[in-house]
Amino acid sequence: MNDERRSQKRIPFLVEVQWEGATGKHQARTSDISQGGCFIDTVAQTTVGEILLFKMRLPSGEPIELEGEVTYVAESIGFGVRFRDLGEEDQKKIEWLVKAEESRKG
Repeated sequence: MNDERRSQKRIPFLVEVQWEGATGKHQARTSDISQGGCFIDTVAQTTVGEILLFKMRLPSGEPIELEGEVTYVAESIGFGVRFRDLGEEDQKKIEWLVKAEESRKG
C-alpha cells in the first residue's frame, strides 16, 4: 500500500503470526505495524476484503488475538491488514506496542 493511502505511520515490527482465513490456518510473520493494521509476509493466498483471525505475541510475551480485513495483496510477498473490531484493551496494547517500537527504533 502506498503512503498516500495510509492514515497511520507503520513501523518495522517482525514477529511470528498465525492467521486463519478461507484457505485455512497459516504460519507467517509481520514486517510492519501501525495502530490501524499490519503487513503479513506470506506466500499463502488471500483476497482483498477477506476477514482473517490472527494471533501474535507482544514483545512482553503476551499473546494477542486480532481480527482484520485484507486491504491489499502483494502476490507471493504478503498482504496488508486493517484491524477490525478491536476492543479497548487490545487497542491500547497495539498503541503501546507501536509507540514502544517507534521509540526503540527512532
